[in-house]
Amino acid sequence: MADVFAEGQFLDTANDNPNKRYRIGDVARLLDLKPHVLRYWETEFASFILGEKTDGGQRLYSQKDIEFFGRVKQLLYKEGYSISGARKRLSGKDAEINEQEQQPAVPKELLSVIKEELEDIRDGISKLRSSLEDIQPPL
Repeated sequence: MADVFAEGQFLDTANDNPNKRYRIGDVARLLDLKPHVLRYWETEFASFILGEKTDGGQRLYSQKDIEFFGRVKQLLYKEGYSISGARKRLSGKDAEINEQEQQPAVPKELLSVIKEELEDIRDGISKLRSSLEDIQPPL
């Protein structure tokens, strides 16, 4: 097996037992994702992921599953596909992907900037409201 790469980390699968399974927390750390994201993707891409559960309910993933999650992350976060578009892309139905499904997602950095600006606007409105109340009492 090849190395699995995620956010500067390598999982050397070449020397590992191909039947080895990895816990959801380990996979989440490796791919720099939250476990709930992997659980959600497992439901959205159920036909692709062969994850298993122990008798205690712990999710376990194969090396192939880890590689698949890495590809999903690439499609969703880097290439801007929607879940539906990524599912079609992974199933080889590229021709069916419409323009909306391939629209770039809004980067997290931009969302943070927008959120800060909206908070500043809200604070400004609150200050203006207070100033107006000082000038003219409410009716």
